[in-house]
Amino acid sequence: MEYIDYYKTLGIAKTATAADIKKAYRKLARKFHPDLNPNDSEAEKKFKEINEANEVLSDPENRKKYDKYGENWQHADAMDEQARQRQAGQQSYQGFQGQTGGAGEQDFSEFFEAMFGGQARGQRQASYRGADFNAELQLNLMDVYETHKRTLMVDGKNIRITIPAGVHDGQTIKIKNYGGKSPNNGPKGDLFITFRIANDTQFHREQADLFLTKEIPLTTAVLGGEIQIKTLDGTVKLNVKPSTQNDTKVKLKGKGFPENKKENTYGDLYVTYKVLVPSSLSRKQKDLYQELANLENS
Repeated sequence: MEYIDYYKTLGIAKTATAADIKKAYRKLARKFHPDLNPNDSEAEKKFKEINEANEVLSDPENRKKYDKYGENWQHADAMDEQARQRQAGQQSYQGFQGQTGGAGEQDFSEFFEAMFGGQARGQRQASYRGADFNAELQLNLMDVYETHKRTLMVDGKNIRITIPAGVHDGQTIKIKNYGGKSPNNGPKGDLFITFRIANDTQFHREQADLFLTKEIPLTTAVLGGEIQIKTLDGTVKLNVKPSTQNDTKVKLKGKGFPENKKENTYGDLYVTYKVLVPSSLSRKQKDLYQELANLENS
Protein backbone atom coordinates (compact mmCIF):
# COMPACT_ATOMS: atom_id res chain seq x y z
CA MET A 1 0.00 0.00 0.00
CA GLU A 2 1.36 3.41 -0.93
CA TYR A 3 2.12 5.51 2.12
CA ILE A 4 -0.13 8.54 2.52
CA ASP A 5 0.81 11.21 5.03
CA TYR A 6 -2.61 12.10 6.45
CA TYR A 7 -1.15 14.98 8.46
CA LYS A 8 0.31 16.49 5.30
CA THR A 9 -3.02 15.96 3.50
CA LEU A 10 -4.80 18.12 6.09
CA GLY A 11 -1.89 20.54 6.39
CA ILE A 12 -1.43 20.02 10.12
CA ALA A 13 1.37 18.95 12.45
CA LYS A 14 1.53 15.55 14.14
CA THR A 15 0.94 17.35 17.43
CA ALA A 16 -2.39 18.76 16.21
CA THR A 17 -5.31 18.60 18.62
CA ALA A 18 -8.73 17.16 17.79
CA ALA A 19 -9.99 20.72 17.34
CA ASP A 20 -7.13 21.48 14.92
CA ILE A 21 -8.01 18.40 12.86
CA LYS A 22 -11.70 19.32 12.73
CA LYS A 23 -10.95 22.92 11.74
CA ALA A 24 -8.51 21.92 9.00
CA TYR A 25 -10.87 19.28 7.62
CA ARG A 26 -13.85 21.64 7.43
CA LYS A 27 -11.80 24.31 5.68
CA LEU A 28 -10.42 21.94 3.05
CA ALA A 29 -13.68 20.03 2.57
CA ARG A 30 -15.47 23.30 1.84
CA LYS A 31 -12.73 24.33 -0.63
CA PHE A 32 -12.66 21.06 -2.60
CA HIS A 33 -16.28 19.93 -2.27
CA PRO A 34 -17.58 18.50 -5.58
CA ASP A 35 -20.66 20.74 -5.42
CA LEU A 36 -18.37 23.77 -5.54
CA ASN A 37 -16.01 22.24 -8.12
CA PRO A 38 -18.23 20.57 -10.74
CA ASN A 39 -16.44 18.46 -13.37
CA ASP A 40 -13.09 18.98 -11.62
CA SER A 41 -11.48 15.54 -11.26
CA GLU A 42 -8.50 16.88 -9.31
CA ALA A 43 -10.78 18.56 -6.76
CA GLU A 44 -12.80 15.35 -6.44
CA LYS A 45 -9.62 13.33 -5.86
CA LYS A 46 -8.42 15.84 -3.26
CA PHE A 47 -11.82 15.76 -1.54
CA LYS A 48 -11.61 11.97 -1.22
CA GLU A 49 -8.08 12.20 0.22
CA ILE A 50 -9.21 14.80 2.75
CA ASN A 51 -12.13 12.61 3.86
CA GLU A 52 -9.87 9.58 4.20
CA ALA A 53 -7.36 11.51 6.30
CA ASN A 54 -10.10 12.91 8.52
CA GLU A 55 -11.70 9.49 9.05
CA VAL A 56 -8.41 8.17 10.43
CA LEU A 57 -7.08 11.16 12.38
CA SER A 58 -10.42 12.22 13.93
CA ASP A 59 -10.78 8.78 15.54
CA PRO A 60 -8.39 8.63 18.55
CA GLU A 61 -7.94 4.85 18.28
CA ASN A 62 -7.28 4.89 14.54
CA ARG A 63 -4.94 7.85 14.91
CA LYS A 64 -2.93 5.96 17.54
CA LYS A 65 -2.61 2.99 15.19
CA TYR A 66 -1.65 5.23 12.27
CA ASP A 67 1.03 7.04 14.28
CA LYS A 68 2.51 3.67 15.26
CA TYR A 69 2.27 1.69 12.01
CA GLY A 70 1.81 4.26 9.23
CA GLU A 71 0.35 2.75 6.04
CA ASN A 72 -0.11 -0.59 7.84
CA TRP A 73 -2.38 0.91 10.52
CA GLN A 74 -5.40 -1.16 9.41
CA HIS A 75 -3.43 -4.27 10.39
CA ALA A 76 -2.48 -2.86 13.82
CA ASP A 77 -4.46 -5.41 15.85
CA ALA A 78 -2.87 -8.35 14.06
CA MET A 79 0.59 -6.78 14.30
CA ASP A 80 0.22 -6.14 18.02
CA GLU A 81 -0.82 -9.75 18.53
CA GLN A 82 2.20 -10.94 16.56
CA ALA A 83 4.41 -8.72 18.71
CA ARG A 84 2.99 -10.29 21.89
CA GLN A 85 3.57 -13.78 20.49
CA ARG A 86 7.10 -12.85 19.49
CA GLN A 87 7.83 -11.50 22.96
CA ALA A 88 6.50 -14.67 24.55
CA GLY A 89 8.62 -16.75 22.20
CA GLN A 90 11.75 -14.77 23.01
CA GLN A 91 11.22 -15.24 26.72
CA SER A 92 10.77 -19.00 26.22
CA TYR A 93 14.01 -19.34 24.25
CA GLN A 94 16.23 -16.96 26.24
CA GLY A 95 17.87 -19.84 28.11
CA PHE A 96 19.04 -21.34 24.83
CA GLN A 97 19.69 -18.30 22.67
CA GLY A 98 20.96 -15.79 25.19
CA GLN A 99 20.47 -12.03 24.78
CA THR A 100 22.59 -10.18 22.23
CA GLY A 101 21.19 -6.67 22.29
CA GLY A 102 17.51 -6.82 23.28
CA ALA A 103 14.68 -5.77 20.96
CA GLY A 104 16.88 -4.00 18.43
CA GLU A 105 16.79 -3.68 14.67
CA GLN A 106 17.24 -7.41 14.09
CA ASP A 107 14.18 -8.25 16.21
CA PHE A 108 12.09 -5.60 14.44
CA SER A 109 12.95 -6.95 10.99
CA GLU A 110 12.14 -10.49 12.11
CA PHE A 111 8.75 -9.29 13.32
CA PHE A 112 7.84 -7.89 9.92
CA GLU A 113 9.22 -10.99 8.23
CA ALA A 114 6.84 -13.08 10.31
CA MET A 115 3.96 -10.76 9.48
CA PHE A 116 4.40 -10.46 5.72
CA GLY A 117 6.40 -13.46 4.54
CA GLY A 118 8.77 -16.21 5.63
CA GLN A 119 9.21 -16.97 9.33
CA ALA A 120 11.41 -15.67 12.10
CA ARG A 121 14.14 -17.83 13.57
CA GLY A 122 12.98 -20.04 16.41
CA GLN A 123 9.27 -19.31 15.76
CA ARG A 124 6.42 -21.10 14.07
CA GLN A 125 5.02 -19.77 10.81
CA ALA A 126 2.77 -16.74 11.24
CA SER A 127 -0.93 -16.81 10.39
CA TYR A 128 -1.93 -14.44 7.62
CA ARG A 129 -5.04 -12.32 7.50
CA GLY A 130 -7.43 -12.69 4.63
CA ALA A 131 -7.65 -9.94 2.02
CA ASP A 132 -9.69 -6.83 2.76
CA PHE A 133 -12.73 -6.22 0.56
CA ASN A 134 -13.63 -2.74 -0.69
CA ALA A 135 -17.10 -1.78 -1.86
CA GLU A 136 -19.03 1.38 -2.74
CA LEU A 137 -22.63 2.08 -1.76
CA GLN A 138 -24.60 4.59 -3.84
CA LEU A 139 -27.11 6.62 -1.83
CA ASN A 140 -29.13 9.83 -2.12
CA LEU A 141 -28.81 12.57 0.47
CA MET A 142 -32.20 11.83 2.00
CA ASP A 143 -31.16 8.19 2.44
CA VAL A 144 -28.74 9.27 5.18
CA TYR A 145 -31.01 11.80 6.89
CA GLU A 146 -31.99 9.09 9.37
CA THR A 147 -30.16 6.03 10.67
CA HIS A 148 -31.42 2.91 8.96
CA LYS A 149 -30.47 -0.68 8.15
CA ARG A 150 -29.75 -2.07 4.73
CA THR A 151 -28.94 -5.52 3.38
CA LEU A 152 -25.95 -5.84 1.04
CA MET A 153 -24.59 -8.82 -0.88
CA VAL A 154 -20.85 -9.23 -0.42
CA ASP A 155 -18.92 -12.20 -1.81
CA GLY A 156 -22.19 -14.03 -2.43
CA LYS A 157 -23.49 -13.52 1.10
CA ASN A 158 -26.11 -11.14 2.46
CA ILE A 159 -25.01 -8.93 5.34
CA ARG A 160 -27.14 -6.42 7.18
CA ILE A 161 -25.45 -3.15 8.10
CA THR A 162 -26.54 -0.05 9.96
CA ILE A 163 -26.05 3.19 8.03
CA PRO A 164 -25.72 6.04 10.55
CA ALA A 165 -27.42 9.34 9.92
CA GLY A 166 -25.23 12.15 8.64
CA VAL A 167 -22.54 10.14 6.83
CA HIS A 168 -20.60 12.10 4.23
CA ASP A 169 -19.85 11.51 0.58
CA GLY A 170 -16.58 9.59 0.40
CA GLN A 171 -16.74 8.45 4.03
CA THR A 172 -15.62 4.86 4.65
CA ILE A 173 -16.68 2.48 7.40
CA LYS A 174 -15.06 -0.81 8.38
CA ILE A 175 -16.93 -4.04 9.12
CA LYS A 176 -14.56 -6.45 10.84
CA ASN A 177 -14.17 -10.04 9.64
CA TYR A 178 -16.32 -9.66 6.52
CA GLY A 179 -13.38 -9.72 4.12
CA GLY A 180 -11.60 -12.64 2.46
CA LYS A 181 -10.66 -15.88 4.16
CA SER A 182 -7.13 -16.46 5.43
CA PRO A 183 -4.98 -18.85 3.35
CA ASN A 184 -3.82 -20.68 6.48
CA ASN A 185 -6.64 -20.48 9.04
CA GLY A 186 -5.74 -17.00 10.24
CA PRO A 187 -8.25 -14.18 10.82
CA LYS A 188 -10.50 -13.05 8.00
CA GLY A 189 -9.99 -9.69 6.36
CA ASP A 190 -12.28 -6.72 6.83
CA LEU A 191 -14.89 -5.11 4.61
CA PHE A 192 -14.51 -1.39 3.85
CA ILE A 193 -17.61 0.35 2.51
CA THR A 194 -17.27 3.80 0.94
CA PHE A 195 -20.43 5.90 0.67
CA ARG A 196 -21.17 7.77 -2.55
CA ILE A 197 -23.92 10.24 -1.78
CA ALA A 198 -25.74 12.17 -4.51
CA ASN A 199 -27.40 15.40 -3.47
CA ASP A 200 -30.89 15.25 -4.96
CA THR A 201 -32.26 18.17 -2.93
CA GLN A 202 -32.44 21.94 -3.33
CA PHE A 203 -29.94 22.38 -0.51
CA HIS A 204 -26.17 22.73 -0.62
CA ARG A 205 -24.56 20.69 2.18
CA GLU A 206 -21.38 21.46 4.09
CA GLN A 207 -20.87 18.91 6.88
CA ALA A 208 -24.06 19.22 8.95
CA ASP A 209 -25.01 22.71 7.72
CA LEU A 210 -27.37 23.28 4.81
CA PHE A 211 -27.60 26.31 2.52
CA LEU A 212 -30.60 27.50 0.51
CA THR A 213 -31.28 30.43 -1.82
CA LYS A 214 -34.83 31.80 -1.54
CA GLU A 215 -36.33 34.28 -3.98
CA ILE A 216 -38.59 36.95 -2.49
CA PRO A 217 -40.72 39.61 -4.25
CA LEU A 218 -39.45 43.18 -4.28
CA THR A 219 -42.54 44.31 -2.37
CA THR A 220 -41.85 41.80 0.41
CA ALA A 221 -38.24 42.96 0.64
CA VAL A 222 -39.34 46.59 0.90
CA LEU A 223 -42.41 46.26 3.12
CA GLY A 224 -41.62 43.02 4.94
CA GLY A 225 -43.89 40.03 5.14
CA GLU A 226 -44.20 36.33 5.81
CA ILE A 227 -42.77 33.56 3.62
CA GLN A 228 -42.60 29.79 3.89
CA ILE A 229 -39.43 27.70 3.73
CA LYS A 230 -39.41 23.96 3.09
CA THR A 231 -36.85 22.22 5.31
CA LEU A 232 -35.93 18.55 5.40
CA ASP A 233 -38.39 17.88 8.21
CA GLY A 234 -41.29 20.13 7.22
CA THR A 235 -42.27 23.70 6.39
CA VAL A 236 -41.46 26.72 8.56
CA LYS A 237 -42.65 30.33 8.39
CA LEU A 238 -40.20 33.22 8.26
CA ASN A 239 -40.88 36.89 8.86
CA VAL A 240 -38.98 39.04 6.37
CA LYS A 241 -38.04 42.36 7.91
CA PRO A 242 -38.94 45.60 6.08
CA SER A 243 -36.13 47.04 3.93
CA THR A 244 -34.44 43.66 3.56
CA GLN A 245 -31.48 43.88 1.18
CA ASN A 246 -30.52 41.45 -1.55
CA ASP A 247 -28.25 38.58 -0.34
CA THR A 248 -29.39 38.98 3.26
CA LYS A 249 -28.71 35.70 5.09
CA VAL A 250 -30.72 34.27 8.00
CA LYS A 251 -29.99 31.19 10.10
CA LEU A 252 -32.51 28.56 11.13
CA LYS A 253 -30.87 26.86 14.07
CA GLY A 254 -31.11 23.08 14.18
CA LYS A 255 -32.79 22.83 10.76
CA GLY A 256 -29.73 21.44 8.98
CA PHE A 257 -28.45 17.89 8.54
CA PRO A 258 -27.75 15.36 11.30
CA GLU A 259 -24.27 15.46 12.83
CA ASN A 260 -22.49 12.21 12.04
CA LYS A 261 -21.90 10.10 15.18
CA LYS A 262 -23.82 12.62 17.32
CA GLU A 263 -27.32 11.35 17.98
CA ASN A 264 -30.15 13.91 17.85
CA THR A 265 -27.73 16.74 16.98
CA TYR A 266 -28.30 18.80 13.85
CA GLY A 267 -26.53 21.54 11.97
CA ASP A 268 -28.15 24.81 10.89
CA LEU A 269 -29.96 25.93 7.75
CA TYR A 270 -28.76 29.20 6.19
CA VAL A 271 -31.22 30.96 3.90
CA THR A 272 -30.02 33.67 1.50
CA TYR A 273 -32.63 36.04 0.10
CA LYS A 274 -32.59 36.94 -3.58
CA VAL A 275 -34.82 39.96 -4.26
CA LEU A 276 -36.78 39.61 -7.49
CA VAL A 277 -37.07 42.74 -9.62
CA PRO A 278 -40.21 42.63 -11.81
CA SER A 279 -39.43 41.89 -15.45
CA SER A 280 -42.72 43.40 -16.65
CA LEU A 281 -45.17 45.89 -15.14
CA SER A 282 -48.79 46.74 -15.75
CA ARG A 283 -49.75 50.36 -16.47
CA LYS A 284 -50.97 50.79 -12.90
CA GLN A 285 -47.75 49.34 -11.46
CA LYS A 286 -45.66 51.68 -13.60
CA ASP A 287 -47.70 54.62 -12.41
CA LEU A 288 -47.22 53.60 -8.78
CA TYR A 289 -43.45 53.15 -9.21
CA GLN A 290 -43.28 56.53 -10.96
CA GLU A 291 -45.14 58.10 -8.09
CA LEU A 292 -42.67 56.48 -5.67
CA ALA A 293 -39.76 57.78 -7.73
CA ASN A 294 -41.22 61.30 -7.68
CA LEU A 295 -41.53 61.13 -3.89
CA GLU A 296 -37.89 60.04 -3.55
CA ASN A 297 -36.72 62.89 -5.78
CA SER A 298 -38.83 65.56 -4.19
